[in-house]
Amino acid sequence: MRTRASGRTVGGLRTLSLQAPAVSLLLMWMLVPLVMTLWFSFQRYNLMMPSVSGFAGVDNYYYLLTDPSLWTAMGNTLLLVGWVLVATVVGGTLLAVLLQQEFFGRGVARLFVIAPFFIMPTVSALVWKNMIMHPVNGILAWVAGLFGLPAIDWFASLPLTSIVIIVTWQWLPFAVLILLTAIQSLDDDQVEAARMDGAGPVAIFFYITLPHLKRAISVVVMIEMIFLLTIFAEIFVTTSGGPGLASTNLAYLIYIRALLDFDVGGASAGGVIAIILANIVAFFLVRTVAKNLEN
Repeated sequence: MRTRASGRTVGGLRTLSLQAPAVSLLLMWMLVPLVMTLWFSFQRYNLMMPSVSGFAGVDNYYYLLTDPSLWTAMGNTLLLVGWVLVATVVGGTLLAVLLQQEFFGRGVARLFVIAPFFIMPTVSALVWKNMIMHPVNGILAWVAGLFGLPAIDWFASLPLTSIVIIVTWQWLPFAVLILLTAIQSLDDDQVEAARMDGAGPVAIFFYITLPHLKRAISVVVMIEMIFLLTIFAEIFVTTSGGPGLASTNLAYLIYIRALLDFDVGGASAGGVIAIILANIVAFFLVRTVAKNLEN
């Protein structure tokens, strides 16, 4: 092994010694909570019944997997993630194309479109609940009254749809930001050549712009998917998972088990199931993104 004049080694050993503290801290940061979650998921641990304790085996998992509320929450999670992804990708693509065009006030328009992404989820949920979707004092109720239509109690009659709208409003700026950055790298000569060949705006969009945005769309889907699986604040502030379980997703169900039912063992089992689900989704997403990058 080569050494410097000072005696310090160079090469793999020195690189490993420099990386070891950060890697060790990261592993502890990840592994300790994971191991504790796995441990509690196999224990009888309910804060309301401290006398009942001990090894539970797979009872927590069996109880959770046979509970209809789990499948309702998983269905709501998939619906929430799916609809938000569709809305943000489609809306983000169209807005990115629009904001790429030259028009008066384009800089201000870009600022207003991207601004909602920097608002805290709790604040945005409160704004939508009390100022926009309120059945009496909300803006949507006022607009409905102008046309002689009855106001909609969004969080009572359309709870999951309301959550989808709020979350879409929050994540649409992120999609616009990524896609707008990607569309700015599109070769203008290619677009001009297509126009000279007689291609219209629709043909340019589908045959030039959209293929160019394929990688960026994959990145948007992957990043949003990771965060959308853990949506909590919007549900907590607006519907509290109701009515019933109509707007309860997997993250909120775990919250109910842990902090409302005080069932730490059952909540830990739900957390393990959520980890497995997230890793399955991440596996397919990473493969899809890697395939797009290779192409």
